[in-house]
Amino acid sequence: MVLKTFGWSFAVTALGLVAAVFYGGWQAFGIVAILSVLEISLSFDNAVINAGILKKMSAFWQKIFLTIGVLIAVFGMRLVFPVVIVAVSAQLGPIEAVDLSFNDPERYKELVTDAHPSIAAFGGMFLLMIFLDFIFEDRDIKWLGWLERPLAKLGKVDMLSVCVALIILMITAMTFATQAHQHGGGHANKAETVMLSGIAGLITYLVVGGLSGFFESKLEEEEEREHEAEEEARKAGKPVSGVVLAGKAAFFMFLYLEVLDASFSFDGVIGAFAITNEIVLMALGLGIGAMYVRSLTIYLVRQGTLDDYVYLEHGAHYAIGALSVILLVTIQHEINELITGSVGVILIGWSFWSSVRRNKAAAAAGGGDGGSDSKAEVSSGV
Repeated sequence: MVLKTFGWSFAVTALGLVAAVFYGGWQAFGIVAILSVLEISLSFDNAVINAGILKKMSAFWQKIFLTIGVLIAVFGMRLVFPVVIVAVSAQLGPIEAVDLSFNDPERYKELVTDAHPSIAAFGGMFLLMIFLDFIFEDRDIKWLGWLERPLAKLGKVDMLSVCVALIILMITAMTFATQAHQHGGGHANKAETVMLSGIAGLITYLVVGGLSGFFESKLEEEEEREHEAEEEARKAGKPVSGVVLAGKAAFFMFLYLEVLDASFSFDGVIGAFAITNEIVLMALGLGIGAMYVRSLTIYLVRQGTLDDYVYLEHGAHYAIGALSVILLVTIQHEINELITGSVGVILIGWSFWSSVRRNKAAAAAGGGDGGSDSKAEVSSGV
């Protein structure tokens, strides 16, 4: 079962890691491995959400999502999108960016390093908004209750996450401008670029969230119509298939899933820039990770067992928050790639370990309070 579900992912992993060794030696191997783990960990909640929606769809639409959807996810968001970011930031054509990365890596590195402040500001703000919106929301299940409870109360203030993000962006841009001026002012003009790029990241997040909300509302409308049709069929004594959504409902569901997947892949792609600027290594690492996310989605649809690890979503979002801070810090200071990648892995591992302990405590108590969580928290899902 596991081999059947994850077989293609295992094969892509082997090919990708071998390619990394040939491309840049064992250091490249390590970076690709970290990027793969990062992508899987940051997209775990995406797989859970995908599985919950995908199981309602017909076999036809499931195949569409797992074939065309893979092409969009792997080749579109994980391969093309990083190139677009580098091309726009370094003011290059996409083909020129790829050509430079292969044939003139020193010039490419110089251009990307020069464009790094804008990339980091854009990505840092996008990831920061994901984290803030998560941490300011009141949830039944709390991982670090001492931190999450007071923040959830603060989250009742409208637009707090946007305000906090903008304050952090202002501080970052002003600090960058001050330090640049103290060191001769060579990059003082980039403070404005940092500010504009950060605002662009914030706007991108709001637009993606708006699109997700639009498709979600359309999906709910179509689901309601499907249920009404089923009720009418029951009253008329006609056979009702408990099947799955089809037609417009399935189409809107497919669009909704693609928008969701794009929004979730943003954090992996942007987070990758905190680890490496090399397009080839990004493509290999994120491509491997995307394959596992798809395999994990299928596994969840067929088994539904990983829903029990309720703190993994928290761990993924804390990793996103850590990456956002790291990206903003790298505007002025260099941070080793292995340290950056390890932070996310540690947070995900910690949340997984906490989930296992919670489940054991709940089992030992016979469905009791599960440690520090309330009974409602133990019995509820993510």
